[in-house]
This record gives sequence, structure tokens and C-alpha cells, in this order.
Amino acid sequence: MKRLIPSLILLTATAPALGANAFNPNLSLVLDGSYQNSDAALGGGSEGFSLGHTELTMDANVDDQFYGRLTAVLEDHGVETEIGLEEAFVETTGLPSGLQLKLGRFLSGIGYLNGRHTHEDDFAMRPAVYRALLGSHYFDDGVQLQWLLPTNIYWLWRIEGLNGKRMLGSTHDRGLGVATISTKLGGDINASHSWQAGFSYVYNRLTNVGQDDAHEHDHEEEEHDHDHDDHDDHGHSHAVSYPGKHLYIVDGVWKWAPNGNARAKALKLSAEYLLARDPNRYATSDDTQEGWYAAASYKFAPAWQIAVRTGAVDLSEPHGDHFHAQQLTESDVSLTWSRSHFSKLRLMFSHQDSDDFDAEESLIKIQYQMVLGAHGAHAY
Repeated sequence: MKRLIPSLILLTATAPALGANAFNPNLSLVLDGSYQNSDAALGGGSEGFSLGHTELTMDANVDDQFYGRLTAVLEDHGVETEIGLEEAFVETTGLPSGLQLKLGRFLSGIGYLNGRHTHEDDFAMRPAVYRALLGSHYFDDGVQLQWLLPTNIYWLWRIEGLNGKRMLGSTHDRGLGVATISTKLGGDINASHSWQAGFSYVYNRLTNVGQDDAHEHDHEEEEHDHDHDDHDDHGHSHAVSYPGKHLYIVDGVWKWAPNGNARAKALKLSAEYLLARDPNRYATSDDTQEGWYAAASYKFAPAWQIAVRTGAVDLSEPHGDHFHAQQLTESDVSLTWSRSHFSKLRLMFSHQDSDDFDAEESLIKIQYQMVLGAHGAHAY
């Protein structure tokens, strides 16, 4: 058990250790591009060649007490290439008792995948439930307090106060729109096996801001248009299409590597379940947004990895005072060749089964990811 705790502490802390060049900024560029033969539902990308989630990151220690990071992102949205700011935060490095404070714009620590950059994934797109309920990955402006407990197992708590405009998809006149609390536990079973489990809760007080009037206008003026195209965004949208006042996430991960050495062989099993309640003031207990995924990835040679994933979402699209049920089932197979920690070539096949979204059933996606410059270890 003792062997895992230091490794998890190192992977959880964002800031690098102080050294001779600790105050010189590290620069990192992640080049991401892809081709897919058809459209994918819920923001999974459009047919043809496209620029993916290309990231430019600069980070460094400010001094012996603070660390800072900025991540700019270039992505295709239709015919336009947009530049966005995904991260711009400072965090403490010297607080006592396992505490860490983060201020600025950052990826929320909820769930398993959300706090990770997309280039860390085993697939070319996030699962459907993430694309629908979290806009692939939810980031926002605010404050995060993290506490690593002094226990024999890895036990981490986080609380966040966020603006909420990224959850809403527009501005609002309330300072605090979203609050989260999450916890993670983990440990070693033996030298080859380790695990992690988590629970997250998100309170979104903005679910009705700017929504009801628009939905009632649609209800009265557009004669109940049931084409379900409002949320069928094929591009890489990061707006939360299906919000809820209360969001619950349960996640679990199990990893195996011979004697802890993952260089040649490794197996990872992961799964998450997300449930969002109260999408607007008209909702009943039956009007929920929920979904799940389960994934397995196997590194069978130093440069090769195969991964499989399946999942589904059951959604309630609001139309004024009533809702339309939508369902999507998605299965993926991904084969990745990685020459080093800095390069990836990926082939992914996806099957989408739905009568509610305008997307092809079968999707083939080819992706490359190349990292230039400094690139630290990924989280657990």
C-alpha cells in the first residue's frame, strides 16, 4: 500500500519540483488532426479533414509558493478556426496539511476524464455521455480547494466555486453559478494492481437562466418542431447541451502492469455513470439526463495499444413545458501506435445507434497527435 501513495501524490500535484530551471517557463505544443468519413452525433466531429484539439501550453513556478499555467486551444468550428483559452490559473505549492488552492480558469476536477486533457485519452473522441452532459470537458473560471488526507490510502477531496458561464453557454449576472464537491480514493492491491474510485456532485443554479423564454418561444412560434436538431452539433462544441440543476458522477478505474512496469504491457479498465436532474423548472422526476460508458485498453507491446468502449445516453430535450426523449448507443474500437511519449497515430471505428440524431451509424476516424516541447507525466 505504501508504494502507491507517493506516486499518486506526484501525479495529482500539477506543479513540478523546484530545480535549476524551475522559474523558466516550459513550452509545450500538442498538434492534433484527424480525418473521419462521416458525421458523429453530439459534437463528435464532422466528415472530412479537421484540426483537432491543438494545445499550446506555457507553465512554470512563479516562486517557491506558486505555480502557473496557460493553455490556449485551436479548434475547427465549421469553416472557422477558433482560438480559445482553456486554462489560465495559478495554484499554491507550499500550503500545509495537504492543502492546495487553485485560482483562475481550469478543468473541473469532477469525474475521471473531465480533469484530463483530451490528448491523454485512449480514443479519438470523448464518450457520448461526456459530450452531452459536460461538453466533452467542462472548464470554467473560479476557485478550487483540494485536500489530500494523511491516510494509508490515497484519499483526495475537492470543492470548487465556478462562474458557470461555460455550463450555461453564455454570460449571466450571477457571480457564482456552479459549485462542485468531489472525492477520490485509491490504492495498491499488490505490486501489479491498483485502483481508484470517485464520486462527484455538481450544483448548477443557472439551469433556468436564459433558457425558459427561448424554449417557450420555440413552443409557441415553431409549432413544436420535433426534428431534434438543436443539440445535434457535429463540430467540437464545448457548451453543455443537456444541463441539469443537480449532476452526480460515479467513476472507477482499475490498472494492471507487471510489477508496476507499464512500459511493455498494461491493462486499464474504467467506467463512469452520470445523472443530471432538473433540467428546467418544468421537469419532473422522469425528465433526466443520464448515461454511462465502460472502457478497456490493453498495451500489448511497447508501441501498441488496443482499446474498446461502449456506452449510452438517455436524454430529455426540453421544448418549453414538455420534453422529448432521445437515446444514443455508441461502441468504439481504437488502435494506437505510439513511437514515444510524444507521438501517436490512431485508427478508431465507432458505431452509433440512434433514431434521434442526424449521424451515420458507422464512423472511421484517423488521428495524429504530436507533442513538441516539455510534456510531463499524465494523471493516474
